[in-house]
Amino acid sequence: MSNRLFQGIVHQMRDCIDRVIGVVDDSATIISCSDLTKIGETSDFFAPESADINEVFVRDGYTYKPFSSKIKPEFSVFVEGVDELAAKYCNILAISLTSIKQYYDEKYDRNNFIKNVILDNILSGDIYVKARELHFNTDSTRVVLLIRIVASNDISAFDVIQNLFPDKQKDFVFNISESDIVLVKETKPGIESKDLEKLARSIVDTLGSEFYTKVVVGIGTSIVGVKDLARSFKEAQVALEVGKVFDTEKSIVSYDNLGIARLIYQLPTTLCDMFLREVFKKGSIESLDHETLFTIQKFFENNLNVSETSRKLFVHRNTLVYRLEKIKKLTGLDLREFDHAIIFKVALMVKKYLTSNPIKY
Repeated sequence: MSNRLFQGIVHQMRDCIDRVIGVVDDSATIISCSDLTKIGETSDFFAPESADINEVFVRDGYTYKPFSSKIKPEFSVFVEGVDELAAKYCNILAISLTSIKQYYDEKYDRNNFIKNVILDNILSGDIYVKARELHFNTDSTRVVLLIRIVASNDISAFDVIQNLFPDKQKDFVFNISESDIVLVKETKPGIESKDLEKLARSIVDTLGSEFYTKVVVGIGTSIVGVKDLARSFKEAQVALEVGKVFDTEKSIVSYDNLGIARLIYQLPTTLCDMFLREVFKKGSIESLDHETLFTIQKFFENNLNVSETSRKLFVHRNTLVYRLEKIKKLTGLDLREFDHAIIFKVALMVKKYLTSNPIKY
């Protein structure tokens, strides 16, 4: 499409510029030219990717100026001649062609379209109109994964992820910030959460083991159609934020598996404060020391089983019973009773939520 786009501009310019003008791509092939016989030829004298995008070059009687709508040069305009006028023509053409390419990318590029959909930058009524223009399959099942870089070296995590998912007709990868990368992945209908987590695990392991880049991945729910991609993206954001609060050790957090943490995350902080005051009428949760909180954690992990918990803690059963009695005296809650244990567990999660002060989307 770029060939036809550039050729249209070159064709209009040829009467204004009485010289041979054209465009070469990153393989040094002439893709547009005022002299139609040159189209398809290879220029042995210049390749855009090896050039500085801000400089004009002279090669074998022609003046070249690289340009691109991206960071790295993708194309170069050339003008016959090596004089000052040729350089001026090059700069003018480069500016014009860059502008038209950017406009084309914004209007027709699928990656940009998907990005606008998930960021809610396009009206819902325009989504399907634009999808038809791009011949975009709106009936496929897709899921949004949000990959957040926690620690990295000089390697580009974006490039690695693009290489992991090279099918640009089905999978879309783009940056939304310096540390956040979005993957919109086409999946099979009815795909299970464990399969999505396996997919996310391959990303985490590849970046971690091969490129020493630590990332966390939030997974939204699978959706059918394109309109709900924005919802899947927001779910992936929520998964990462909730995981940062309640599951700090996890590198993969799925929105489907957030459980009660998702409910707590959506509660107003005033309601959470009120709940904590009601639960801990007799004494504050701050009155429990580190050892006591660790005991409670292990007690929950072992399904409120006193014997199993004491074995795991390497303490006598009576010692654990004494600690549980102490907790009952301080808080009024007997963790050996199921209802009290549930209240205490939720209270600990609410406390953690309030302390973290998470970002809401």
